[in-house]
Amino acid sequence: MMAKVKFASPIFLLLMLVMMPCFFPALGNDYVEDACSVTRYPDLCVRSLAPFSSTAKDSPSRWARAGVSVTIGEVKRVAKYLAAWKSKRYKNVLSDCVECFQETLDNLYKSLGVLRNLSPSEFSDQVGDVTTWLSAALTDEGTYLDGFEERDRGKRVASLVNRVNNATYVTSNALALVNKLATTGPGCLVND
Repeated sequence: MMAKVKFASPIFLLLMLVMMPCFFPALGNDYVEDACSVTRYPDLCVRSLAPFSSTAKDSPSRWARAGVSVTIGEVKRVAKYLAAWKSKRYKNVLSDCVECFQETLDNLYKSLGVLRNLSPSEFSDQVGDVTTWLSAALTDEGTYLDGFEERDRGKRVASLVNRVNNATYVTSNALALVNKLATTGPGCLVND
């Protein structure tokens, strides 16, 4: 006589897939690679977030915080570079850029503050706010270079372009990590 085999309900299977990052973490040193797999610039992500691997492990919320922390550091470096640059020709543009970078830093610090205090009951609203602030930071970073005329870009402007682009890439990665956190839901906050 054959035993009847029971199959799990489709809803249970769907829940398991959604919760997979919580219950089936990456193994060993693959934590950072697993976290960065959702980003647009995974190589940069792995390089910049590797130091967090032993503490973030398989926690989407810790990876999101690490991504925003790294972004804050990168944006601060660009802002410092801009503030130190003296140019009569680009005085107004540089002033606007410094102001925009300060707004970006404000959004990043708000994001990090919320990520440090995530609550299961307010999770959706909190992650929504963080996503909005990071998206605004990303948009602002993309407009910083508009005041530099393409034909007049010398080595110094090229260096600035590279720095701003790197800050943009790191911000994009942080946003991807927050989006990954959003898809895992508040169930992953238990041990954070």
